[in-house]
Amino acid sequence: MRLLIALAVLPAAFLIWYVYEKDTVEKEPFALLAKLFLFAVATMGGVVVAELVLGGIIGVAVGNENVLFHLLENFVGVALIEEGAKYLVVYAETWKSKEFNYLFDGIVYGVVASLGFATVENVLYVIQGGVGVAFFRAILSVPSHAIDGVFMGYFYGLAKRADMLGDASTRKLNLVLALVVPVLLHGTYDFLLSIEAIPVFLLFEIVIVILAVVHVNRMSKEAEPL
Repeated sequence: MRLLIALAVLPAAFLIWYVYEKDTVEKEPFALLAKLFLFAVATMGGVVVAELVLGGIIGVAVGNENVLFHLLENFVGVALIEEGAKYLVVYAETWKSKEFNYLFDGIVYGVVASLGFATVENVLYVIQGGVGVAFFRAILSVPSHAIDGVFMGYFYGLAKRADMLGDASTRKLNLVLALVVPVLLHGTYDFLLSIEAIPVFLLFEIVIVILAVVHVNRMSKEAEPL
């Protein structure tokens, strides 16, 4: 059991460390990151209930095991709920924080919150599925949550900069994109797996990994203040 829990936690721990080390100018306080992580963990119960209820409603409304069901379930019944929970945690804990003073900070916040949620989810799956599931999720599912967090944080940082410049329309646009883009990425990931479109899924995964790494590296090097 301990080994399985360690295998479930390590991928998220490594990715948090990676992004934290990329924050080269001014490290975010440990207390703030711990709050983001733990509050994201705390959303898990509510998220599970919401997914079960909404999944049932979608099944009744459109039937089960058809393309429309998979689209609605994955994009609305799962991605919107999970990314929405992460988004609310990030916004509530960091938007007015004095520590939020660099564009890259948004990425750190998004990734930490995403991986807080992903850690709990991963522990539950790995305990049930064993080492094989731990390996699969370590190279796909957990990094996917981190990638969603990267794009959430990217647009979230742009929204904060626009807010500080007094540009309300750009702030609103980027706050919307900070939620919509991760939902689309998350939903596409789950949808392609649910319909077993494996070649397309693998291509999609390669593309978003490359884009996420490019964003992280570029914004880490530029280290633009807000």
